[in-house]
Amino acid sequence: MKEPGILSVRNLQKTYGTGEARATVVDGISFTLRAGECYGLLGPNGAGKTTTLRLCLGLTTPDGGDIVLVGHPIPKEARRARMRVGVVPQADNLDPDFTVTENLLVFGRYFGMSEQAIRDRIPMLLDFANLSAKGDSPIGELSGGMKRRLTLARALVNDPDLIFMDEPTTGLDPQARHMIWDRLKSLLNAGKTIVLTTHFMDEAERLCDRLAVIDHGKMIAEGSPRDLIARHIESEVVEVYGDNAMAWAEGSGRRLAARLEISGETVFAYTNDAKPLLDSLHQAREVRYLHRPANLEDLFLKLTGREMRD
Repeated sequence: MKEPGILSVRNLQKTYGTGEARATVVDGISFTLRAGECYGLLGPNGAGKTTTLRLCLGLTTPDGGDIVLVGHPIPKEARRARMRVGVVPQADNLDPDFTVTENLLVFGRYFGMSEQAIRDRIPMLLDFANLSAKGDSPIGELSGGMKRRLTLARALVNDPDLIFMDEPTTGLDPQARHMIWDRLKSLLNAGKTIVLTTHFMDEAERLCDRLAVIDHGKMIAEGSPRDLIARHIESEVVEVYGDNAMAWAEGSGRRLAARLEISGETVFAYTNDAKPLLDSLHQAREVRYLHRPANLEDLFLKLTGREMRD
């Protein structure tokens, strides 16, 4: 059974600015991680995800609330806590002047590790990142996927108990994303704990035991992916498009669907019984449609809206 308490956050608060420019970016967020799980933070741009991670790591000082990270109060004992933590930032910040191996050596020294202790771990780290043949390569010779895998390997140099990953697969092609997913699953199987922020709903569904949806600095839902979908949204979706999609939506769609959403030229018909909708569409002209089960993206869009965020 997984033990509770590797990260505990209670009523976290963070506000920037003063007067009319004052903005609350983290507003009363609370959650607790169990050791060995992957916990996801989902939300639109500007929802407060990255600020929450920075607060948990002691890199930003909270205005209120309590954080205990691997047994240490934050920010008071942040430096001690971070000795047992790994971090994969949004942007790769590898040192371009060093080789792959030198990047790992330098980073390990930040944790007070001896050079020999780091060198003993490097073959395993390079194998984990599928970079065993690239140890002497300059960073500039690596592809984007290789750099991302090296950033992940670097976060493991101190053999951390908890790993924070801020959008770890953004900008990667599908093959590289799947490789990262496999590596993250192996970490979870080895008992590591992961906090993950991502914009990829399929990534969250594949990896997260539990997740929190954050919007405007508040936690608006928390649970396992399947439980959240069952709790907040209809079980089936019919996507309708084509020249006659809008006319169908205004007629049969609104009458037969439990809920309709329109995004661009696509109608999303949500229902717990798709048969009447499918029968209607089968008779309709100049429409095409796709019938599928509801997923995490449907949940996310229902809770946070479809409008663009900057």
